[in-house]
Parts: sequence; structure tokens; C-alpha cells
Amino acid sequence: MKKFVGRPVRAYAPATIGNFAAGFDVLGAAIRPVNGDLWGDIVEIRPVEGIKCHSSLTVEGPFGHLVPADRTNLVLVSHALFQRKMRLKGRKSEPVTFTLYKNLPLCSGLGSSASSVVATLRALNLYYGCPLNDGELLQLAGRAEGAICGAAHLDNVAPALLGGLRLIAPGGIPQLEQAVSLPFFDHWRIVVVHPNLSLSTRKSRQVLPSSIRLVDAVEYWQNLASFVHAMHSADKNLAAITLRDLMIEGYRRRLIRGFSQVKAAALKAGAIGCSLSGSGPSIFAVTESDAAARRVKIAMTDAFKIRGVGSDAHICVLDPDGAREA
Repeated sequence: MKKFVGRPVRAYAPATIGNFAAGFDVLGAAIRPVNGDLWGDIVEIRPVEGIKCHSSLTVEGPFGHLVPADRTNLVLVSHALFQRKMRLKGRKSEPVTFTLYKNLPLCSGLGSSASSVVATLRALNLYYGCPLNDGELLQLAGRAEGAICGAAHLDNVAPALLGGLRLIAPGGIPQLEQAVSLPFFDHWRIVVVHPNLSLSTRKSRQVLPSSIRLVDAVEYWQNLASFVHAMHSADKNLAAITLRDLMIEGYRRRLIRGFSQVKAAALKAGAIGCSLSGSGPSIFAVTESDAAARRVKIAMTDAFKIRGVGSDAHICVLDPDGAREA
């Protein structure tokens, strides 16, 4: 059998906002800065050179020094899952050389691990001529994501892979697409502020209760359903009212220095909603104009600064494309 050697490829996966306030573990949004810059991880794949018989990984980029280049790296975890899926399809895979350009900060609430996972899987699929469909890639991405946070959830990997605002539908129902695309308001701007703090998903999950009161659950379901309805019906007033986290934020806010003051500053400056990005410590706010976004950005970073926390901020829009060749 002729040895398969794919062409070198590079794939990019955007930063994401998990939960998107209203939907814990079931809503997620892919984002990009308004200036069009890529804000996410990039994975490059090349055929191995010489007589090497195993894959290798090099990590570069502004946050590359913070992640190991060994088999615990999510690039290699994702590769192992991809190889297993290829074997089940009767396809052979070859050793490759990976380079991860780690452009997203770790433990940031920006879907950093999801970006690495999805960029890897998209690159591998391109390298081998797209043997897997997006549904199969999504399932692999969820499993890889679960390797780092202890539970498989799709609210970051789905938008990173597919783009847009995504609602995670129940699994195990063949006739349902598991990551449903939701409409979005074109004029909305998303201000994302990442403080110079670190908070792992695993730690942020440890503060969550194992159960909640029925009355609280009903209020949560009511809010989430109303938000989804608002997006489909283009009801911006209802969308603004329901762009809130009634369940998780109250437990996690104490883990982030200055959260309450930053949120208050964002709302005072004109944001229609403000909450944690994923598990934090990043915080996002939504505005209805570029001018409001600029005011909110300044207000949020100033509020962090007053409390002795430096931060980086981006004004973003939804990224409709998700992971793609770079």
C-alpha cells in the first residue's frame, strides 16, 4: 500500500464565550475582534521528515511557554482520538509534526483549551482529505475537552468548530443536529475583558452546588427559553432582559477580584448585559453600538485597574465561520 503523505496545513479556531450568560453548558459563541484580527490558536501539521516513526509537537506563541509539549498536551490528546476514529473507519494515519501557536491565555474563560482542540482536529481533517464530518469532529472535540476539565461539554468546542452562537441540543437523537445555530443581532458588539488573573475550569466547577431548588431551576429554564425565543423572533428588548446568568454567576463571582464592580461599571456605561465569559475570569458585556462598546471597554478596564488588576480588552463581533484553514 502506498504511504499516504498529506500536504502541510494550518488551521485556526477562534476564541469563544461559553454559557453566554443565559445557558450554562448549553450556549456558546465564537468571537472575533471588530478589526478582523485572528484571536485564537493555530495548529500547523507537516509530514514527518526522515525516518521518524512517531508524531512530535512544538509549542510557540505568546502563551506557548505555559503549556507542556508532551502527550498531556491537548493537541496530542486530540490526535490520539482522531487516530482511533480513523482506525474505526478502516483508514490509516501517519506520524506528523505539529506546531501549536498558543495565542490564547490559559485558564482565561475564552475557550483556550477548546481552541487548541478544535484547531488540531480541523487541521487533521484537512490533512487527511476530510474523512470526518463536522458531527464526528464535534464529538471528538467534546471528549478531548473533557480530558482537561473532567466533564465533556460542547458549549466552547461547538462554536469554535462551527462558528456563530450555538445552542447544544440533546445528544443521542440522530435526527437532531447537536449544535444548533441561533440568530444574532448584527448591531450587537461584545466587549471582552480578560484580567491578569487565572481560573481553571475545574476549580470554577468545584464551587458549584450538586443540586438546586426546583423554583430556581424553573426560573432558569424560563429565562433560557425566553432568550432563545428572543433571538429567533428578533425581539431585542426580550433578548436584553434575558441576557443574564441566574444560576452560576452567584457562585463563581467571588473567585474573581473586582467582578461586581466591573459588572456594575459596564451596565452604568451602557451595556445591556454583562456576565462571566465561560468559567471566568474573563468578563463579557454586550452593547448595541460601537460607541457604547468603546465606553464600556474603558469603564470595565478602569474598574479592574482601581482594584489593582491589569486587563486586556477587545471589542468583538460574532465569528460566523468557526475553525478554518489559516
